[in-house]
Parts: sequence; structure tokens; C-alpha cells
Amino acid sequence: MRVAFQGENGAYSHAAILMHFGEDPGIQAVPCRSFAELFAAVDAGEADFGMVPVENSLGGAVTGINDLLLNYDFKASAEILYPVRHNLVVARPPEGSPRDEITHVRSHPQALEQCREYLARQGLAPVDWYDTAGAAKSLVEEPAPGTAALSSLIAANTWNLEIVDRDVADGPGNLTRFLLIGHETAERTEDSKTSVLFAVPDQPGGLVKALQVFSDRNINLTNISSFPRRNRRWNYVFFMEFLGHIEDPIVSEAVTQLLVNTAFLKLLGSFPRAPEPDHLSPGRIAGLGK
Repeated sequence: MRVAFQGENGAYSHAAILMHFGEDPGIQAVPCRSFAELFAAVDAGEADFGMVPVENSLGGAVTGINDLLLNYDFKASAEILYPVRHNLVVARPPEGSPRDEITHVRSHPQALEQCREYLARQGLAPVDWYDTAGAAKSLVEEPAPGTAALSSLIAANTWNLEIVDRDVADGPGNLTRFLLIGHETAERTEDSKTSVLFAVPDQPGGLVKALQVFSDRNINLTNISSFPRRNRRWNYVFFMEFLGHIEDPIVSEAVTQLLVNTAFLKLLGSFPRAPEPDHLSPGRIAGLGK
């Protein structure tokens, strides 16, 4: 089975694949340069699934994902909560810089945002990179004086980097939430979650009317966010998740009514709700280093 992810080997998305599937030798992780390349790989059959980050507990929604979820006909079949631990890393001597000479830090914009206060306290300038593991790799392949990176332990180990500072995120319990997307649907479980995309008519009370169907049935919403619809100016699409499975009668009834109250509705899928990984750290997950 091939599972595509955005980034280099050692990226957090790669780590989420290892966490979800374990050490199954039948799983092949397929690195992709961009999210668009990931979705295209799954669509073309070059990968069976994609591991897609949708939300971080510190940085919020991951940009660039919702448009792809809207434009491709994929289903979400699993939810993964991965405990993120950002580390400040440098190349080993002679290429690497001593701690007191570091001035710039490369990483994915999400990682930089999650460590914004730390970087400000240290007087370090953020440098956007396409991927956390790619930033780690760049310290070896594209070294620059005074430059470090934010990456996972597995990426640091992969590229034999020196860890200057560990676990530098601005808040405790930093989690990234991933969805496993593809053409398969998940089996129904008692503790499920459902994801949808929808737009409401441009009229007073449009969103209230759409959400009221869940309040009336005591269905708990766990996430709602909006993003601009690219082909319609000032028109927004909502990404929403709620507890329950689409085959649950009360959920099916609510979604049917939601369809009546929206301009369009896309069901992304129902999947088992992931447990909070309070007992996990990356070092305890197979293959992710210490």
C-alpha cells in the first residue's frame, strides 16, 4: 500500500504515517513536493492514500488543504492526532554554526508560526521553507552561515544534525490533526466523526439556518472554519466536522436537512474519532527516534 505525504522523509506527515500504520512492511511512504502533487498522486493511482494535515492546536487550520478537498472526489477514512515536537537543529561542524551565531531559522510556515514567540525571544529570523524535513535536509545540501532549522527528531537523525534546543513550540500539548484521504470509506464505529464542506446562500441568517439543524438534534460540532471560494469573489466555503457517523439516523437526518439549507454540500466522510494521544511522545512511536 502506498501512502503519499507532503515533504521529505522525516516530515511530520511521514511520522504520522508511521504512527498510524506502525512498522507494517507493506506500507510505502511516498514523498511529494507539495499538497497539490500529493492529491494528484492519489487521483492518478500513484498512491492509494494521502496523509493530509488539516489543523494544528497552536497554528490553526493548515492553509492550502481545503481547496484540494473541495476539488477532488476523495473520502476521509481515518483521523490521526500526532504530538508535534519542534527542535532547533544545525549542521554538525564544520558546516554548522555555534548556537550564539545562529541568526536565521528555516522551516515550514506552520512550524515557524507554532514557534513564533520562541524565535522572537531568541532574536531569530524565520525563513519559510516548503517542509520541516526539507529545511533539515537543506542545512546539509544548502548550508548558509548562521542558519538553523526547526524539525522533528527523525529528520534530525536522518540528516545527522545537531540538536541545539528541544521541544521549542510556544505552547504545551502541540498536536497536528491529519486525515487519511483516498477512495475508500471507513467502517462505522460507535465513536465516529464526520467532515463536510458546504456553502450557504448569500442572505441574512443563512449560516444560522444551516447550523441550527445540528443544535436541534444535539449534535456536537467539533470544528468549523471558512475559506474563500476561488472562482466566486467574496463567496466562502465552510469546512465543518461533528460527532457521529453518516449512517447514524440522527446524523443522516441532520445532513439531509443541511442539504436543503445550503447552496451546495460535499460529504468528505465519516471515520473513527482519534483518541487524544496524551500517553504518546514521538520517541515512543516506532521508527521516530528518541
